[in-house]
Amino acid sequence: MTRKYNSYTAEFKLKIALEASKNEKTINQIASENGVSPSQVAEWKKTLLAEGSSLFQNKRTIKKTEAHEDVGTLQQQVDKLTVRIDWLKKKLGISS
Repeated sequence: MTRKYNSYTAEFKLKIALEASKNEKTINQIASENGVSPSQVAEWKKTLLAEGSSLFQNKRTIKKTEAHEDVGTLQQQVDKLTVRIDWLKKKLGISS
């Protein structure tokens, strides 16, 4: 017997998580009204509260973080290529 897993849209999850975060109803009430597991409702609420602030992050801050990651990656590539060039120069007997 195989178990069927439900797939919920992001909009549905957000709606349920927002309702749960209002604390007007219990998680069990929200779960039974929407046909989902109470543990799933609690998980969506926890995710919303933990990661919800990222929705309002300053876009400049996000771009700076991405730029720093790009610089690190590019520096690694430059280092690898420098090592290869030095190896090739040595192999071919070219002095710098």
